[in-house]
Amino acid sequence: MKKLTIIAAGLLLLVPTLAFSDTFSLRLGYFMPGASTNLTTHPDSLWAIEFNQMSFTKSKFQGTMLGLGYEYFIGPYLSLAFSLDSYTKNRPGYYVDYGQFEFEEGNFAFPYEYYDAYIIEHAFAVSSTPLQLSVKLLPLGRKARIVPFVGGGAGLYFWSVRLQGEMIDFSDPYIYDDEVLGEVTVYPVEIVYGKERGQTFGAHAFGGVQIPIGFRATIDLEARYHWAKAEFTEWFEGFEKFDLGGLALSVGFSYWF
Repeated sequence: MKKLTIIAAGLLLLVPTLAFSDTFSLRLGYFMPGASTNLTTHPDSLWAIEFNQMSFTKSKFQGTMLGLGYEYFIGPYLSLAFSLDSYTKNRPGYYVDYGQFEFEEGNFAFPYEYYDAYIIEHAFAVSSTPLQLSVKLLPLGRKARIVPFVGGGAGLYFWSVRLQGEMIDFSDPYIYDDEVLGEVTVYPVEIVYGKERGQTFGAHAFGGVQIPIGFRATIDLEARYHWAKAEFTEWFEGFEKFDLGGLALSVGFSYWF
């Protein structure tokens, strides 16, 4: 939330210097990541691994997206739009199939046949802030009673991904000899803090309507889809490209200069 506030305040301070813009807009959206949960087709996807091993679900990573924009009209039916959106989500979760026990050698993950085991948990955080340039088409023009629009373009996506807490190291199995269950495969539990951030290019497409509420103001309803993938090069190296795309539904307010 602090990040969103700083972005919003910074852009609002720029309004007086952007007199060339025909429209200034604010919008509040609801972002739904398009990340795949299919571990069979995406065995090296961080999204899919987290969704399958942990208590995370897609719905837990849906959330608000704050957007701001400036629009320059080339003509009555066409404009160029510059916009900035910001989405962030940080969720705690636990391994659904494993619990942990503490030994002198360290903590180890056991299958949940051991019902008195302690949970193994970590937080998974994702943020994406796309800076976008779009071409926007208004088929009926900007003076219609209801102003439909469609458009699309490209953007530079500033992103970050973070894991913090406990993680099972499945690459280093051990055999534990249990009196009841016999030989059981267990895994070390490690304390982790992994984070990567960067920038990547992506694309988007959108459509919606503007509803005039005065001579210079409209209420905007929009659906926008993002396509972008981030490449890990440090802590998460070895995973496939991270899907930053998804659908954003928003309601906004525009003021026409």
